[in-house]
Amino acid sequence: MSCIFCRIANGEIPSATVYEDSMFRVIMDLGPASRGHALILPKVHAADLTELDRRTAEGVLPLAAQIGTAMKKGLGCDGLNLVQNNGAAAGQTVSHFHVHLIPRYEGGPDMVTWQPQPSEKEELEGLAKAIRDAM
Repeated sequence: MSCIFCRIANGEIPSATVYEDSMFRVIMDLGPASRGHALILPKVHAADLTELDRRTAEGVLPLAAQIGTAMKKGLGCDGLNLVQNNGAAAGQTVSHFHVHLIPRYEGGPDMVTWQPQPSEKEELEGLAKAIRDAM
């Protein structure tokens, strides 16, 4: 196994583990965006969301909710961001599906922003059709 997240998730490389079960390991991020930043790592390899098996996909969000609840209680954070990048163009740096749980604190840095751009109804309909047709 050359995938570093597979090796961490399966206990071959030590990590500061928050939670572990038969499907996932949740670890503290080594380069945190904020205090308490954690990663949910599936033990089964999938490069990104598009390769994720249904069972793993169904387990990710409930686990994120469980860890997020614990973050609010244990760290006193005021909110949290779930971040999941797919592909280099989206900022994915490790080709192993994972979810970032980033605690947010009042007065903390602004980490997730974009400027909404106006869209024409015809363009939105065309985009929706292109996606529907690809399904």
